[in-house]
Amino acid sequence: MIKRKSLRSMAVMLVGNGMACLLHDDQVPSFARISILANSKSSRISGNIGLNLRGCIHSQEKLHSNLKRSENCFLNVDDGFQNTRVFEVSQQPLLELRRLQQENRRGGGLADGRSSSQTQRGRSIGLPNNESLPDKIAVAVDVDEVLGNFVTALNSFIADRYSLNHSVSEYHVYEFFKIWNCSRGEADIRVHEFFKTSYFENGIHPIPGSQRALQKLSQFCNLSVVTSRQNAIKDQTVEWIKKHYPGIFQGIHFGNHFALDGESRSKSDICRSMGVKVLIDDNPRYAIECAEVGIRVLLFDYQNSYPWCKTLSVHQHPLVTKVHNWEEVERHLVSCIFS
Repeated sequence: MIKRKSLRSMAVMLVGNGMACLLHDDQVPSFARISILANSKSSRISGNIGLNLRGCIHSQEKLHSNLKRSENCFLNVDDGFQNTRVFEVSQQPLLELRRLQQENRRGGGLADGRSSSQTQRGRSIGLPNNESLPDKIAVAVDVDEVLGNFVTALNSFIADRYSLNHSVSEYHVYEFFKIWNCSRGEADIRVHEFFKTSYFENGIHPIPGSQRALQKLSQFCNLSVVTSRQNAIKDQTVEWIKKHYPGIFQGIHFGNHFALDGESRSKSDICRSMGVKVLIDDNPRYAIECAEVGIRVLLFDYQNSYPWCKTLSVHQHPLVTKVHNWEEVERHLVSCIFS
């Protein structure tokens, strides 16, 4: 039997090496597996079957083919909407897939009350049949500067509309009026002008590594978006997430901060109401706010390029951990899951 400590180290190794999640729908073999098979001849970690490392996304060996499938899921934003989740699955030997399919179809409810899907997730990293992974944890993810490069697009608009040239490196605080040398009210008006332009509609791009990381983490975390964005751009935000992160998030929650109208809601309040255990955010103020109510925070400072993340006090809080890319996010979340 593999002890939890070993399981944790296996999972960290798995994520750190960028291994592919083998995901499924009802039309392909009904199992969700992550292959852990070391390159070393003497190292083989498997409860049932070890699949070859050619299943890894970043493998240098040539893949024979990729099989794509989709499944429907619901993303709840107020009334909710239907969306499609697309997974990329590395093809495995046909006989092995058939055997696993037959094996899992014989499953169902377990005598000790655990679900078959929970045990299948345990099998996916090499646990024996009677072992399962911990329950999924609730994780909240911010949008701007965590999922997408908001400030870069905003700077392009400000340069074009107001002839003010700024770079991300100038934003020592995430309060635009202090950077633009104008009133808070004027800054809010400019940002709302930005919302109506193509700079906002088409100029915000996903942060490198976020899509792949979240696709994998969605198998082990209940992911939701918690953003300070305004209600005025709710529809555009939802569409952007549907386009770039299809099927990843279970819900999107808006704080409506810095809005021209409507009530706002704190991130800590939203997160507590959802039972969130971990928040991924770039704003030190929100990090401290949530850490103070017992929520672990991964403070996202992409490539160490966000000046507003450099506040010394936030680094001293025991529940706040600085991360610099999505690979580090993966490692820390896996550590949380298996701790």
